[in-house]
Amino acid sequence: MKKWYDEEYEWRIEVIGYLRGDGPERYCRNGEEIGDVYTCTYGCPVNAQGQGICSKAMLLMFPIMEAVRSGGDLERIGGSDPYTKDLVCPDGNVIFRLTAKKLGNENFFKGRFFD
Repeated sequence: MKKWYDEEYEWRIEVIGYLRGDGPERYCRNGEEIGDVYTCTYGCPVNAQGQGICSKAMLLMFPIMEAVRSGGDLERIGGSDPYTKDLVCPDGNVIFRLTAKKLGNENFFKGRFFD
């Protein structure tokens, strides 16, 4: 891999609860537990042990992440602030908190990378 672009945002995704049961057994194939934290910039989120986040959850999160990267405000889609939104996994059990942290780098969509 040859990363050539310094991303504008870093993402923190934390497991904050469950809608059913009190653990992942019988509900979460990836085994997400309360307190699990995943981070990324543009690539797929991984935890401290190098394990990736649930692929179904990532399908739900990616459009939200792209909205922020292109100037969106998560409050407009139910977020608690412009950079934070809680969401439930597609299987209807794990509750994630998705938080963006602005890194101060130039916005890819407004940059002059192709001039």
